[in-house]
Amino acid sequence: MTAITFQAPASRRAVLGALSAHLLVALIALVGIGGATRVMEAGLACPDWPLCYGSLLPGRQMNLQVFLEWFHRLDAFVVGVGLLVQAAVSWWWRRELPRWVPWLSVAALLLVAVQGGLGALTVTLLLPFSVVTAHLVTALLLVAVLSACTQVLLQEPFTTPRLPSSRRGWLSMAWPWFIGAVALLALAQCLLGGLMATQWAAGRCLSSGEGCGWLLAHRLGARPVALAVLAAAALVFWRRPPERLLAGLAALAVLAQIALGVMSLRLTLAVPAVTVAHQLMAAFLVAVLAALFSRSFLSPSLQEFSHG
Repeated sequence: MTAITFQAPASRRAVLGALSAHLLVALIALVGIGGATRVMEAGLACPDWPLCYGSLLPGRQMNLQVFLEWFHRLDAFVVGVGLLVQAAVSWWWRRELPRWVPWLSVAALLLVAVQGGLGALTVTLLLPFSVVTAHLVTALLLVAVLSACTQVLLQEPFTTPRLPSSRRGWLSMAWPWFIGAVALLALAQCLLGGLMATQWAAGRCLSSGEGCGWLLAHRLGARPVALAVLAAAALVFWRRPPERLLAGLAALAVLAQIALGVMSLRLTLAVPAVTVAHQLMAAFLVAVLAALFSRSFLSPSLQEFSHG
């Protein structure tokens, strides 16, 4: 009986963790599909909402642009249903789950509802840049919340007691605030990139010299963000061995993001796949940083920095 008592919550936690992880992957892919929809100028390929040409599956009107917009909506609907299931199950099993899981699941559900409303406004208001930017930023916030929730569910429970604050090093106590600040810097850079992209500033700058201020601000902002992410990754490799995989992913993501940004400009934005990959990598980086941030609160003694 004892074995059954302890295995049931663990099994439920694993099921929810798997669901959350799959939804996170689908959500990052959804950000990429949204980027492809914007780059291919397919945001108004379906002129009505929530249907497309008045039907669930437009047949005669189907082309690449219509498919992108239609599939973007379909993927968003599937992710929304998944988040609804996760929130409902999390509250049903809340006594057997970490206390933050139900709250994070509900926050993700609320964000996807806001996201759906913004998606509708992008069509009905004919793609105003402010709404399109809010749509992207809300998607990235949703990625961060779902990534944190996934880490809480997948992290093994610890039995080691926390050390009192008087015995923690200053670096250990400051770590959650530091990695949180790095994640906020990355989100701010994504917001700047979203404002640039939704006004087509990079394209206008390269073709006619207009809107170059946005492009310059985005390029200048990338430098402190990249340095902060690389510094955080170096600290993890030095003192937090359990998180080295996430640190390596963060470092690779920010380096790939820089390379994709340079490449997209060198190619004068003529290769949509590179531009879409740039946005997709931004979502992946946000997910990794959110995972690092959530893990800083999970382990005993705030995952005390190793002294070995």
